[in-house]
Amino acid sequence: MKKISVVFLIIFFSFCSLSYAKQKKQAPIEMLPWKEVNRFLPKYTKFTVKDFESGKEFRVQRRAGSQHADVQPLTNADTAIMKQIYNGKWSWKRRAIIVKYKNQRIAASMHGMPHGAGALVNNFPGHFCIHFYGSTTHRHNYMDLSHMLMIYKASGNLPLYYAQAGPYEVISAFVAGFKEKDPKIISPISLQPIQWETTISLIENTTITSMSELPVEDLQDEIYLEVPVVIDWFIKGKGRSVFRGNVQLVRYSPFDAWKVDAVSFLADNHFEEIYYK
Repeated sequence: MKKISVVFLIIFFSFCSLSYAKQKKQAPIEMLPWKEVNRFLPKYTKFTVKDFESGKEFRVQRRAGSQHADVQPLTNADTAIMKQIYNGKWSWKRRAIIVKYKNQRIAASMHGMPHGAGALVNNFPGHFCIHFYGSTTHRHNYMDLSHMLMIYKASGNLPLYYAQAGPYEVISAFVAGFKEKDPKIISPISLQPIQWETTISLIENTTITSMSELPVEDLQDEIYLEVPVVIDWFIKGKGRSVFRGNVQLVRYSPFDAWKVDAVSFLADNHFEEIYYK
């Protein structure tokens, strides 16, 4: 009986050691620049996409793209998983993802809207785009803000980005969080703890059409700002609404990060659904 117990313990601890070793060997999530990824994942490379929020994974193949990666799900099953990630409805909304290839994990961002051409038999009518740090869209020669925020989120570097961001970058990220319906983009730069899910569910789209900016050197000692903005909102069941007013920002010292006075922001924009934690 003692021999059986000893053998059992040896097997048990060996299994635990192997499991720990596997976990320990997991590669860190890297925020690699697009120029490097473009060489690392050339056209026709197959790799795995892991959704940061849900943990769901599916396989894709890069088919084209020079400013970012144009990819397609490999099979019908992969398309089905991707559609599950988007709650059964294709969407342009950005999502933080981790690209897994060989032993590397790379922070990235995807949208979920089939468009353009597609060559694989996969029940996906076209291709979709995956962005990496430094990649650009077809229309602009700079990074899409929402994709950039999702890449920072996937890499775990979003708090660092916010800690170094100026007030205008913070406002832009705050509004982008509404556009992408992502509380984890909004919450770290909100002065007050608020339950965002109900309010952001009402937002179909939004964009900042105007924002008055002062030179950075004029803001170094400021701890309170009112920034004039014009924001276009497209609200479910109501249509277009335009906000012309000020966004209030505060920080506790010139060395601290800027935060948006979210209670004032929601009240000024006439959002009635405000839920405090």
